[in-house]
Amino acid sequence: MPRLQRDAQQEVPNTMSIYRVETAQFARMRSLAVALAAAGIVAPILFTALVVAQTLFRPGHSFVSLPSSALAAGPYGWVQDANFIVTGLLMSAYGLGLHLGVRQGRGGLIGPALLVLSGLGLAGAGLFPARDATGVFSQDQVGHFVAAAVAFLGGGTGLVVMSRRLASDPKWQYLAGYALASGIAMLLSFLAFGGLARTPGAPLHPWMGLVQWALVIVWFACTLVLALRLLRVARTVEAMG
Repeated sequence: MPRLQRDAQQEVPNTMSIYRVETAQFARMRSLAVALAAAGIVAPILFTALVVAQTLFRPGHSFVSLPSSALAAGPYGWVQDANFIVTGLLMSAYGLGLHLGVRQGRGGLIGPALLVLSGLGLAGAGLFPARDATGVFSQDQVGHFVAAAVAFLGGGTGLVVMSRRLASDPKWQYLAGYALASGIAMLLSFLAFGGLARTPGAPLHPWMGLVQWALVIVWFACTLVLALRLLRVARTVEAMG
């Protein structure tokens, strides 16, 4: 038998053996994976629901002209601060869940680590709110700007890197293109927000809130899709067990 043919025949069983070992390892952590998937499902819904609820009771707040960070101003700004912190921690947990639920491959730890970092950045936006010493909304708060940049850039870059790892896992590969497109869209939207909407006098400044929500919707939609897939994968492994 030619050597190349023997090597090819040996490679297939070895690949299947590695896959079975990884599946068995994931099965032992399926309860944790289910909880982390749930965190990724709850996070976008919780954040959006609280922002909508606050807006209904804030006549001066507009989805179109103001970012969600503006809700941190005023006597009830602590609600949005808590919203950022809790949502960020849930998003970080979901990033860890993807690491557990997706087969090791190209991208390794980098993709999940960036997603975890992104969640921490979102939590940081609550720890460093966009308001000045008088409680008024301000975009000049360096801590909040850095935290937001970490959240959005980490989330977008994380999805781009994670897409390579998704592509190497048969259970996830059909979502690789979607994750890649979402990550690229996030990065481009963030650049558009910073260059065309954030600064007073910028072309899209009157629609700053709308531009930010376009970015958030792309991010949260992809988060929900991947978290729901993680939940299904974890439950499938549980049923097999």
